[in-house]
Amino acid sequence: MMTTLVTLVAAGIAAATPAPIEITIPGPSGPLAGTLTPAGKGAPVVVIVPGSGPTDRNGDNPLGVTAGSYRLLAEALAARDVSTVRIDKRGMFGSKAAVADPNAVTIADYAADVRGWAIAAAKRTGNRCAWLLGHSEGGLVVLQAAQDARGICGIILVSSPGSLLAAIMKAQFRANPANAPILAPALAAIDRLAAGQRVDPATLPAPLPMIFPAAVQGFMIDLFAQDPAAMAARVTVPMLIVQGDRDIQVPVADAQALAKAAPRATLAILPGVNHVLKTVASDDRAANLATYRDSSLPIAPAVPATIAAFVRC
Repeated sequence: MMTTLVTLVAAGIAAATPAPIEITIPGPSGPLAGTLTPAGKGAPVVVIVPGSGPTDRNGDNPLGVTAGSYRLLAEALAARDVSTVRIDKRGMFGSKAAVADPNAVTIADYAADVRGWAIAAAKRTGNRCAWLLGHSEGGLVVLQAAQDARGICGIILVSSPGSLLAAIMKAQFRANPANAPILAPALAAIDRLAAGQRVDPATLPAPLPMIFPAAVQGFMIDLFAQDPAAMAARVTVPMLIVQGDRDIQVPVADAQALAKAAPRATLAILPGVNHVLKTVASDDRAANLATYRDSSLPIAPAVPATIAAFVRC
């Protein structure tokens, strides 16, 4: 009987949840686009800010990530009475018309857009403010946005860097033994960009020119200049730091660094959760990476449960 009852209750929640709505707000040269997944009157609203590169509002990108993490997170939060707005970054996907060159951006530009989304999301859902959730590189955007906390209830950093991005990127290169033949030039390129200097991609061995293309080096220089721990220390609104202990891109130490910089923050280390917020049963790297391409895998239940408990307290 208990299983039947739980099933019926879950079905009732799903049936009562309103359908997602496509929404836009003004951007620099054209509209910024997103998807509102409403959870009903009185529900808090969370703006989901994407991670690095061409990552769309669903959490997918054309470089091989098709996990659907943000879409699944939005659905799971709606089932827990939390509304969400997940967004496309300026110049990309539904927000393509917002700027002519999607590479001519800075973290400050993205943060300005996110503050606009916070105001719009709160107004659309009848809230006085909105929560900002940044995943991975999106955590830097959220931290920057929260330096001016007007209209922001609080922030949620999920799998977000807590140290300089150059150091994290170097650690990622070192972690994969297959990178041995290209490791020295890769580390040298990162150091040069971190020093504010560009790199000639033609001097780099394959596949490094695709990782450090000339068109994005301006953004990478700006990105490498960001200090997430210093920004976290200046945040005055409530902060939740969520980190999976099987994340092979951002280590637990980064979440701990953020928590150390912001002692009033809530730190949640989730066992078995990886970077795309899926459950991984072992430390096998191939099995972990396989989840990046599998949207049929549900979001790790602890992720929406932790976030919902924080924004509804």
